[in-house]
Amino acid sequence: MTSSSGASRRQVLAVAAAAATAPLIAGAPAEAKPKPAKTWDLTVLGTSDTHGNVYNWDYYRDAEFDDSKHNDVGVAKLATLVNQIRAERKGKATLVLDAGDTIQGTPLATYYAKQEPITETGATHPMANAMNVLKYDAVTLGNHEFNYGLPLLATWIGQLGFPALAANAINEKTGKPAFLPYVIKEVALGGYDSPTLKVGILGLTNPGVAIWDKGNVEGRLVFADMVATAAKWVPVMRQRGADLVIISAHGGDSGTSSYGPELPNENPVALIAEQVPGIDAILFGHAHNEVPQKFVTNKATGAQVLTSEPSKWGQRLTRMDFTVTKVKGRWQVVAKSATTLNTNTVVEDPAVLAAVRGQHDTTVGYVNQVVAQSKEELSTVESRYKDTPILDFINHVQAEVVTQALAGTAYASLPVLSQASPFSRTAVFPAGDVRIRDVAGLYVFDNTLEAVVMTGAEVKAYLEYSAKYFKTWAAGDTIDLPNINDPNVPDYNYDVISGLEYDIDIAKPVGQRITRLVLPGTDTPVAADAQFVMAVNNYRRSGGGNFPGIVKTQVYNQQQEIRQLLIDWAQAKGEIRPVDFFVDNWKLVRDGVPVF
Repeated sequence: MTSSSGASRRQVLAVAAAAATAPLIAGAPAEAKPKPAKTWDLTVLGTSDTHGNVYNWDYYRDAEFDDSKHNDVGVAKLATLVNQIRAERKGKATLVLDAGDTIQGTPLATYYAKQEPITETGATHPMANAMNVLKYDAVTLGNHEFNYGLPLLATWIGQLGFPALAANAINEKTGKPAFLPYVIKEVALGGYDSPTLKVGILGLTNPGVAIWDKGNVEGRLVFADMVATAAKWVPVMRQRGADLVIISAHGGDSGTSSYGPELPNENPVALIAEQVPGIDAILFGHAHNEVPQKFVTNKATGAQVLTSEPSKWGQRLTRMDFTVTKVKGRWQVVAKSATTLNTNTVVEDPAVLAAVRGQHDTTVGYVNQVVAQSKEELSTVESRYKDTPILDFINHVQAEVVTQALAGTAYASLPVLSQASPFSRTAVFPAGDVRIRDVAGLYVFDNTLEAVVMTGAEVKAYLEYSAKYFKTWAAGDTIDLPNINDPNVPDYNYDVISGLEYDIDIAKPVGQRITRLVLPGTDTPVAADAQFVMAVNNYRRSGGGNFPGIVKTQVYNQQQEIRQLLIDWAQAKGEIRPVDFFVDNWKLVRDGVPVF
């Protein structure tokens, strides 16, 4: 039997325990939960490397664009995706940015830079017409924006309804930015109280411009390191009220450069994210890769920097989504993500098409003009690994122009060599009518012709460097032709030359592959101190591709566009016959045995 006093004690303890856990106010919840922080969201859409594509059109084939993966191209396709997202997010904040390489890359863009330049006609550039319809918030200048000179670039920028950014392009005389470095956009986030967020957007162009367009910028602009420039301007943007910082950078994220160590890094996006605190995200381009979402850890803060690259030509649209909240009066990003959207899922935006229709039709008419008759079909399909007439056509015209220009000069007695690259694997001169678009499809870049003097030793070193394009294939191995080359070396950084005979032994290691280099029609080796004139495009001569022995004073430079020289030659002759220009002067071998 339990005593009454023991029961009483147990009752008291039970009541005390209950009192300790009971709510202090009748009807209050058993456990008070913190009120969840209110959040808002921001979407940033990004394009890059549109390269003069407005319509989903292949001007070289005179047909709707298509490739093996059934990609589509053009700002008109991008606009449809952008408009869909804007409609879905009506009342919420959405920004649209571009990371550069906009006004070069198609016959449409070339026509309004060369045939009817906007600097002379007063016409609005087709890429300004298209992008103004889409209503971008800012564009970064890419390296190809400088291809046609600073006056045309300035004219295009003046036609845009939004700012063009390039913080690291510096006026050489004043030491100040030559273009707007950044903008801070104040955006309403939506909702009943519609708070505002200040988004800082910093634009960084590629320092390779100093090499690739030296003729247009030397003495006028210098290009600072992209990492150092970001480190300079991000704190400034934060001090001036930027709640969120996005960089729009025209550079890849590999950390390597195609031109060697002479200039600041060509592809430093990952380095910027790692080394510069205060960046929330980077939209980038230049490398033509699709990177839907990649996080990079900042070494100083541990913060995760969001990066994304939307492929090329308008094939993809980057979508970045940010969730933000306010803590003690300051905005913080609590979540962020990115993806890429495929433009082949939508139709072209009719407003963009209408804005550029007249210019598109003019370009189509121009590129379909017949320039000559070809006696047979000539193709670049095998030009990477066999000597083909169609590349010899380029080399013949270049060498002929330089030879004629040097007549009567101190260099007239020197043999003229010429270099060409297989820019396209699909270019064709059909049997019969050859049109401007066929020539443009063979020579897709707006390069100009130059020439320099090289020694025999320099020519051999040049060819050895070019031969690194090929993988090593031992004698007896089955060669996989589509993958015969090192994928890290682009086709435009592989050169063949005319004017000498040579063998490339792809069974040997890089640097030991030019096993035969002789004077034409002989077995006489090229002497190390022999002198030659090399006809070369301005990209290569100025250091593009980092080829040795070629960056030197020109003995010829009349600023003539190579594509137009090819067109002019074809028009003057009226016929394109391999017998007039084809010389089978090089071959691939393995241990001295021809591959083909």
